[in-house]
Amino acid sequence: MTKANRFWTLIIIFLIAVIIVGSLIAWSKYLPNRPIEILMSPAEEWQGEVYIDGAVNNPGAYPLTTEDAIKDIIQAAGGTTTEADFNQIRLYIPKTGEAEPPQKVNINRAEAWLLQALPGIGEVRAQAIIDYRQQNGRFRHINELTKVEGIGTATFENIKHLITVDD
Repeated sequence: MTKANRFWTLIIIFLIAVIIVGSLIAWSKYLPNRPIEILMSPAEEWQGEVYIDGAVNNPGAYPLTTEDAIKDIIQAAGGTTTEADFNQIRLYIPKTGEAEPPQKVNINRAEAWLLQALPGIGEVRAQAIIDYRQQNGRFRHINELTKVEGIGTATFENIKHLITVDD
């Protein structure tokens, strides 16, 4: 066997090996894929409360679980009023240790017993607020509360952070 024949024999063997290896790689890429198994840890279960205010019928704090959706919370709050703007929904999550804001009393809808829960508002002043509301219509701003007989600036200053007129 001459040197030239050996050379060509080696080249042919090398080319056959390259073709076989290349074919095996190509064939493995086009095999039907096995399904990919994705393992996810289970979602963390939690419970808490959510405070809903604004254009809902019954603002306040409601229980919240992992499965609840926004529509569930709104439904728990008695649904929305006609003035609800769904383009302006806000969610605020307080930091650990942050004080919760007090639940505000809507002076346009509160019954006497709820108004009496406000500092400095007893039975007589609560009834005066209800009477004023019935005679003059709803309050447009919390400052209007000073127009109610028996509620002065000092009483208003003590409760202004606890009241709202939002509907």
